[in-house]
Amino acid sequence: MTDPARSTALVAHARRVYLEALLRGVPALVHSLSEAGRQLLLMAAEYPVQMARKDAVGAWIKLGPLWQSTFMQSIRQAAAAGGTFEIHAETGEPSRLTLVEDRIIEREITSSRLALAIMDRASWEFTDLRTRINTLEQHEELPSHDLLRAPVLAGLVLHTWQNSGLGPSEWQMFQGVLHDEFAHLVSEAYHEVNHWLVERKVMPEVDLRPFIKRSPQARQGALMAALAGGTVVVGAAVTTQAGAVTDGAGPISEATRFMARPVATDQAALSPYSAQAAEVLAQLQRIVGKQIPAFAATIVGGEVEHHDPVPPSPRLSAAINRAQDALVRRPEQARRSGKTVTGAPLAEPPAPQVLDELKVRNQAFKQVLKQAADSPAERATIEIVAMMFQSILTEERIPAAVRVWFARLQMPVLRVAVSEPEFFAEADHPARRLIDRMGACVMGFSSSTGSESLEREIKRIVQVVEAYPDTGRRVFQTVLTEFEKFLEQYFEKENQASAKGVSLAQQVEQRETMAIQYTIELRKMLNEVPVQDGIRQFLFQVWADVLAVTAVRSGAQADVTRQMKRAAADLIWSASAKVSREERAEVIRRLPPLLKTLRDGMGHAGLSAEKQDEHIRSLNNSLAAAFTAKAAAIPRERLDDLMDQLETLEAMLPEAEGVEINDTLMRDLSGHETEGLEVVAEGGSAPTPAMLAWAKELQVGGWYMLDYRGRNEAVQLAWRGNRRNMVLFVSPNGRGVLFQQARLASFLQAGLLLPAQDEALTVKATRNALAKLDVDPSRLLN
Repeated sequence: MTDPARSTALVAHARRVYLEALLRGVPALVHSLSEAGRQLLLMAAEYPVQMARKDAVGAWIKLGPLWQSTFMQSIRQAAAAGGTFEIHAETGEPSRLTLVEDRIIEREITSSRLALAIMDRASWEFTDLRTRINTLEQHEELPSHDLLRAPVLAGLVLHTWQNSGLGPSEWQMFQGVLHDEFAHLVSEAYHEVNHWLVERKVMPEVDLRPFIKRSPQARQGALMAALAGGTVVVGAAVTTQAGAVTDGAGPISEATRFMARPVATDQAALSPYSAQAAEVLAQLQRIVGKQIPAFAATIVGGEVEHHDPVPPSPRLSAAINRAQDALVRRPEQARRSGKTVTGAPLAEPPAPQVLDELKVRNQAFKQVLKQAADSPAERATIEIVAMMFQSILTEERIPAAVRVWFARLQMPVLRVAVSEPEFFAEADHPARRLIDRMGACVMGFSSSTGSESLEREIKRIVQVVEAYPDTGRRVFQTVLTEFEKFLEQYFEKENQASAKGVSLAQQVEQRETMAIQYTIELRKMLNEVPVQDGIRQFLFQVWADVLAVTAVRSGAQADVTRQMKRAAADLIWSASAKVSREERAEVIRRLPPLLKTLRDGMGHAGLSAEKQDEHIRSLNNSLAAAFTAKAAAIPRERLDDLMDQLETLEAMLPEAEGVEINDTLMRDLSGHETEGLEVVAEGGSAPTPAMLAWAKELQVGGWYMLDYRGRNEAVQLAWRGNRRNMVLFVSPNGRGVLFQQARLASFLQAGLLLPAQDEALTVKATRNALAKLDVDPSRLLN
């Protein structure tokens, strides 16, 4: 066993190494902020924005040195206290309690964002460091106020920022740089401590499995999986804000979220984001259900039990109708009746102005609706939906013009939530999925925000939902299906950035599907024919693709396609044993035109001259074996049968929908790369089942950050193949990047492809509502 005294000394020194690394990096971080401020002043902007920048930079120049000294002094004080930091709860007079709580909530949200930015960069290093420290201390988890935790450090940063006189406006102006610089600084500090511990032989190889906590249901599922010889999937665990795997609630870090997923009853691993959404909703059920038992949805065997919708009470239903009517009609009447002094119609009010009015109205209607509610469950539902939409409507990455239409969904969603309790228990409820899908497609990127057709479709969908207020889940499911179909057409035809890439990707899929079909049928044909391995592999891996290319371009019955089929039969015959002089002479006579046909076919398929030479050399070796009678003989009758089968090969091809793609049939797509399409042919390790499940869940329209070929840029998922085996991402400037499913999962696993959203829009909104309820649960009924 490890000497306790030595372990204590190692932990204490490791914390000092960490804090000293932070202190060394602070001056460079401050310099980066000052440089960012200077660059900010040089950027062109409207006068109000320019003045706001000037004020923020001026405040930073004046107070930045004070923050630096205050932050470094706080780090030193934390070091003297054993590496911990705690902000004592603020108190105030009862009459001012609400104001203080709102300020604290905003501070916690800002701090959480910084902590998440740090963990996005440093999660793997933190997981290893936490495991080593816990092993040395013989503890299951780090102390809650340990500065090794990103949320604790983020709280210290924000605390010293405010105590130095810097405010939210300055933080907002420098937020991007603060997130990037602190993420880099903390990641380097974690790495330095890990390196120091490894040098001292503290867990050179980290095994996380002993530190995973599981609920009784998860342990039972793991036991059953082990008895059945299946894969054990960790369940019902989530991570704390610092990334520790626990049974509590909190944000799931990149490092450990893949282990925090429930046991999949269908034996298919769930994605980390599905598990995250399920846990947030389960936490909501637990918290609200403790106060209002009638609120919680009925869950049987881990599944939500569906009941027929129960309409709202008559008074509440009437109040919802009046609120929705006011939200829909008043802005339109104002626009129709408004006149300027010259009698001309008023211009359309700017979207931010309309949005502000809608937010105020929605909050005002909340109190009216609560007064009309007949039960505590209805009042709680009204409050939670209002908090969710408050979060959605303040999501600045969504254009204000789109948030205006999201605001008008609040009343239809409230009607569904009141009548269907599973809205708060199912992440895949149609109303939730519709909001998530629309939000993901317009999440803060100019290529999306500038799309008039996409905004028109969102407007149409909202108006359809408003027109059918009593149909609930059905209308949301209908418009969700329509939106999915719209996206397919949008990226294929209407979006200029993606149309070319989608067309090229569809051609690649068509060619690959046919090549796989040819491969399957060729394998059947040659299953009992004595063909050399070199010839067999050439036919399966190269010539099947050549047949597909010629069939797609020229048609299955074209002369050039027949010529390529005949070349396959001639190659098989030429490689069989030649024992007589006449047969050898015939091979020599046929060989030059055969090799020319093979080269022509490979050229049509896009193979480089070097690749062609490599294949020809391999074939020559196989043909040489025929002359030495080392190859097996093929009867002439069997060769004639093969030729007949090749002539009618298309009639025997399996249906495209029936072709099952697996690893043995996966082909190298690098030959398909063109000027408008990059093909990901390498990168990443073998993906886990969880990563494969996650890759299958990615939906068209979502935005991601892709790190590939020295570029880290935003890309949008624009197309999935018919069998979902190929996935195309397109950047705003039209750069198309094509993945096969397994390669996509590898990039997700390696962190080379990251979602632009930490979590779905409604999941984030639910989490924000939970944070507010945690501070003041009484607001559910008041």
